[in-house]
Amino acid sequence: MSYDVEKVKPYNSEQPKSEQVIDMFNEIAPKYDKLNGVLSLGIDKYWRKESLKAIRKYKPKQILDIATGTGDFAIMANKILKPDRITATDISVGMMNVGREKVLQNGLQDIIHFERQDCAELTYFENTFDAVTVSFGVRNFEHINMSFKEILRVLKPGGVFIFVELTIPQQPQIKSLYNTYTQYGMPVIAKVLSTEQRAYEYLPESIAAFPQGRDMMLILQENGFTKIRLRRFTLGIATLYIAEKPTE
Repeated sequence: MSYDVEKVKPYNSEQPKSEQVIDMFNEIAPKYDKLNGVLSLGIDKYWRKESLKAIRKYKPKQILDIATGTGDFAIMANKILKPDRITATDISVGMMNVGREKVLQNGLQDIIHFERQDCAELTYFENTFDAVTVSFGVRNFEHINMSFKEILRVLKPGGVFIFVELTIPQQPQIKSLYNTYTQYGMPVIAKVLSTEQRAYEYLPESIAAFPQGRDMMLILQENGFTKIRLRRFTLGIATLYIAEKPTE
């Protein structure tokens, strides 16, 4: 089964989505952190922090951070969760290169390790990680079901999978303001900051097509996860999903 968001691509309909995502993020990598902070008004840091605090009770020692980008979620995970190792993966080398610099600056190179991986075809053994995390990356997956099955495979029994993703608010007034900002405000800001405008036109398009709420919970269930729950942030602008791999 495929989902509408898998068909939303940054540039054209012919090239595979994963290749276009690589090109897009390699292009915006040098300005990504600054632009992301401006676009979200800094609220994304709160969403990330609350997401990681939600899994402190699992005390994960081996963490896989998928779609790590420039490594912010991995760096924050180290601070909050205190794991032994974080494997930070992405398909964009440009983004990870920025992340490696930040990890070096923070002296975390012995804990956070970057690797290029396709989340639909992970090279890790089964039952390797205590937790798998994704921060604002599932929308960019070319194959959601394949990726979720791979995440389930590499998780240890009882391990936890979390991802936080941008979503559309349900309250009419908030939804109207949100739509106006994402459709008109984001591209204007991107243009002012001299970055690739198409990347921030793709953003609201992919959010609108992304399965949300109960629909996403059912997708997780169909892919083998249990104990699935969600938490909405900031009037529904972002949503955290939490799921576990069944114990054997």
